[in-house]
Amino acid sequence: MTPIQTGIVGILLLLVLLAASMPVAFSMALVGLVGFAMLVTPEAALSMARIEMYETFMSYSLTVIPLFVFMGQLAFHVGMSRRLFSAAYCWLGALPGGLAMATIGACAAFGAICGSGPATAATMSAVALPEMRRYKYSMELGSGAVAAGGSLGMLIPPSVVFIVYAIMTELSIGKLFIAGILPGLLIAAMFCGTIYINCIRKPHLAPAGPKTSWREKFVALGGVFETVVLFVIVIGGMFGGYFTPTEAAAIGATGSLLIAICRRQLTWKTLSRASIETVRTSCMVMIIVAGAVIFGRFLAVSRIPFEFAGWLGGLPLPGSIIVAFIILFYLFAGCFVDALALILLTIPIFHPVILDLGYDPIWFGVIIVVVTQMGVISPPVGVNVYVVSGMERDIPLTTVFKGALPFLLTLIVAAIILVAFPQISLFLPGLVR
Repeated sequence: MTPIQTGIVGILLLLVLLAASMPVAFSMALVGLVGFAMLVTPEAALSMARIEMYETFMSYSLTVIPLFVFMGQLAFHVGMSRRLFSAAYCWLGALPGGLAMATIGACAAFGAICGSGPATAATMSAVALPEMRRYKYSMELGSGAVAAGGSLGMLIPPSVVFIVYAIMTELSIGKLFIAGILPGLLIAAMFCGTIYINCIRKPHLAPAGPKTSWREKFVALGGVFETVVLFVIVIGGMFGGYFTPTEAAAIGATGSLLIAICRRQLTWKTLSRASIETVRTSCMVMIIVAGAVIFGRFLAVSRIPFEFAGWLGGLPLPGSIIVAFIILFYLFAGCFVDALALILLTIPIFHPVILDLGYDPIWFGVIIVVVTQMGVISPPVGVNVYVVSGMERDIPLTTVFKGALPFLLTLIVAAIILVAFPQISLFLPGLVR
């Protein structure tokens, strides 16, 4: 077989392994190792795998992942997520669907110290859904809002997906983080608008909560203060060029630790739980990255990315049409493949195409994250939906998927807006030195 034919067979085999529920990391590593051995030599394949595994786990750039994950885990275990939700509810609870809108606001704020969509969804399921039951909210609306709101953790910095995208494309992690701020706030506002419109049309979905005085509203902001300070220090420091993303992650983790100590909520049990979850999540992400790098080396020697990029770039179509096809591909594939795995698999193929067409790779990174956000709430693989249903076992999967549908449509509209107005993503990165 020619190298290209071998590459195509390898991709098909990978899809079969993924369909058979073999772990993503091991599927990519196995296919990449065998394919590289066939196209080069078995000795070269083993040497390549050994080097790539070592370099991945020794990578200085990837140290941001465990640090940011630790920051989010500490924030969760010391109750920052509950304080965020309480503050959001004080301000929004009296509106139609206010409790669900408060959940979106709390998801956006917690995403700013967490970096993971599923983790944000799991946290807010534990915090918000019991309150929604108490106020007799429709669980279809409530669970859909939590699943969709959780996806904001993928876009609002610090984002694990952005970190991996930046490492694969050799872009600035700081600029990608900053690029996600305005789109993240835009989508959060659009989610709230979606809830408000649905609750105006169907008041039975979400009875309005009790009104709170201005004094209570401002007192509740005390629960947001620590999160705002942490976010401003971490992201503001990167924005101002005072420290690198890795240094920002270390400062953020230290800040979470200091907040827990000052509030006298840090115990050995809390610290142990946060540390164990950090190790588990970080190892999962890093082994997936290592497997993707091995698979990427196989794709490189098969020349599929270069041939495909040349073919796609040479089509007699405007660049905007080609980008639209790429976005549609991500929208479809995101329904079946985990967001992180999808980005790792496809960036080596599509990134050269975007560069050849003259588009900004930072803008493209934001678009890809927004489109893969759709995948975490769409059937059949919607990870956030499974997380919410797993946290609240009496809520059927079909109920959560149905509740997430209006937010899926909102994300499609948001993607169109971000494609039509790229400056929404590029304005803040353009201000960075």
